[in-house]
Amino acid sequence: MRRRDILAGAAISTALPFTTRHLAWTQQALPVVGFLNTASAKPSERLLKAFQTGLAESGYVEGRDVLIEYRWADGDRARLKEMAGDLVGRGVNVMAATGGSPAALEAKAASSSIPIVFQVGVDPVEIGLVAGINRPGGNITGATMLAIELGSKRLELLRELLPRASAFAALLNPKGPGASIQLREMNAAAAKLGLTIHAVEATSENEIEMAFDRLSLMRVEALLIGADPLFNGLSEPLATQARRHRLPAIYQFREFVAAGGLISYGGSITDAYRQAGVYVGRILKGDKPSDLPVQQSTKLELIINMQTARMLGVDMPPSLLARADEVIE
Repeated sequence: MRRRDILAGAAISTALPFTTRHLAWTQQALPVVGFLNTASAKPSERLLKAFQTGLAESGYVEGRDVLIEYRWADGDRARLKEMAGDLVGRGVNVMAATGGSPAALEAKAASSSIPIVFQVGVDPVEIGLVAGINRPGGNITGATMLAIELGSKRLELLRELLPRASAFAALLNPKGPGASIQLREMNAAAAKLGLTIHAVEATSENEIEMAFDRLSLMRVEALLIGADPLFNGLSEPLATQARRHRLPAIYQFREFVAAGGLISYGGSITDAYRQAGVYVGRILKGDKPSDLPVQQSTKLELIINMQTARMLGVDMPPSLLARADEVIE
């Protein structure tokens, strides 16, 4: 390169505003978090904000103190392996595997050295993510909340809502974690109530509409949506299909009710995302995943959508309204 070209380049660099040069240098020096999620970006905006809130609680604001590389699988679990490998290849400082156990398991399989923080709704010990709750071991820890364990309670709430109904069904993903456990617990709870649960399966978004068509032919009167990462990313299609078929349904998280579902009861997924963000920040500060016990969110939320109730012709019992944490009008 000729000397005058070098001098010209130096002059251009010096002429850049200080803020621009400072920002470029700062971003090069910032730690990078790889954010891997099973679902899609838009339906997860509220959850992402909770994660960012947790990060901020630990002193890390995106763009100022940390950079985040986002990878959304859009409900296609087959993409998670490649996405996790890509984040590992980019040398992220921490990987946040959110949106359920599929992302967490793929992240763990992708690296045994990069720190990993998960957010799941199942027992992380039972599915092999960690060695123990208090002592996770290895390079992984995270946050979990009650989800699968509440199937029987959701059935009781649905019966309280529809005391005259006798034909109940459960929509499950047989390929998902804990599907058999959920069905077993629902059947046990149904037997105590003198009911029978009919199981209908869906393993992808394309199968959701077919599943609801089967439910119509079965003439069921009420539906329980199983706890599953696939369904978590399909809150709007599931709520839409339930309304279209005029089928009262209960879900596990607020996001379903906000999308037009009737009622939800479950652990606070936003609290679990916030806790995951806190842990990512702590690890960036030097804490080891093996020294951070898995956080178990025990906060439970009952959410009711009265607009959907009126549309379905469901009379909401005062007892349920009185216990609701939020009523969406």
